[in-house]
Amino acid sequence: MIWNWSASVTPLQRKVYRISLQNIGENKLKDIQRGQNKYKEEKQSKNEEVVPENENIIIGRNPVMEALKSGREIEKLVILKDAEGSIKKIIGMAKEKKLHYQLVDKAALERIADGRVHQGVAAVVSNYEYCDVEDILEKAREKGEDPFLIILDGIEDPHNLGAIIRTADGAGAHGIIIPKRRAAGITDVVVKASAGAVEYVSVAKVSNIAQTVDKLKELGVWVGACDMGGTEYHKADLRGKIALVIGAEGQGISRLVKEKCDFSLSIPMCGKINSLNASNAAAILMYEVRRQRG
Repeated sequence: MIWNWSASVTPLQRKVYRISLQNIGENKLKDIQRGQNKYKEEKQSKNEEVVPENENIIIGRNPVMEALKSGREIEKLVILKDAEGSIKKIIGMAKEKKLHYQLVDKAALERIADGRVHQGVAAVVSNYEYCDVEDILEKAREKGEDPFLIILDGIEDPHNLGAIIRTADGAGAHGIIIPKRRAAGITDVVVKASAGAVEYVSVAKVSNIAQTVDKLKELGVWVGACDMGGTEYHKADLRGKIALVIGAEGQGISRLVKEKCDFSLSIPMCGKINSLNASNAAAILMYEVRRQRG
C-alpha cells in the first residue's frame, strides 16, 4: 500500500510545512553568506601577516605524533579522510587517549595549513609553554650532567630555529635560550621544522641575552661564541659546563654579547663561501660537545 502524504494532511498543515521549508532555505543562505564573510576576513588577515602568528595549530605527521607521545594538551585533531600510512597510527593514538578528531576533505585541511605541507593531519594544541633558564639548569642537575645550553642571539628564521631544536635534542643539549624580541618564537612552522623535537627540548625566553650570559658565568658556565675569528672548534676544550652562542643570520652575534663570552669558536671553511647557515654551524658545534663528552 502506498501512503499519499498530500491527501492525509490539512491545508493548514501544508502551509506550516511550506513556511518551515522557506525558513530552512533562508537559514541555509545565511549560513553560506556567513561562511563567505568569514573566508574574506581570513583572507584579509592573511594578507596583513607575512607569517601567521597562530601558535595553536601544528601540522605534519611527525610533529602531531610527537605531540601525542609527549602528552601535550590537544584539543582536536583534523585528519584527511582516506589517508593511509602513519595516519592510521595517529588515529589509533587519538582513540587510545580519547581525543576528539574529525575527518575532512583535502580542501578543508589545506585551508587550515594555509599553504604549508600538512601530510594529511593537523592538531589544535595548547600554547607552547616556555621555561625559565633555571629549569634548564635543573634538568642537567637531575641527569647528573654538566649543563649544556644553546643561546640564540636573534635567530629570526623559524626553519633555522626548528632545525637547531631538532639537533639540540639529538646532541643532548639540555635547553635553548632565545630573546623575547626580534627573534623567532615557537610557532607551527618551528614545530614542523623540528620534526616534533620541540616537545622534548626546553626553550627559555629572556629579556636580555647579555645579562643572561653574565648570570650563567656567575654560575660557573663557560660561554663560547660562534665567530669566524675564534679558535677552530675541534681544538677547543668543550667539556664541563658549556653554553654556545649562535648569532643571527647575516648579522652574527651582537657586539655586547660577544664581548661577554669567555671564548670564541670558528668553523674552518675551504670553499669560496666564508660562513655556514646558522643551523648548520650550530649542529657542528653541538656534536663536537657531544663527542668530547663521550
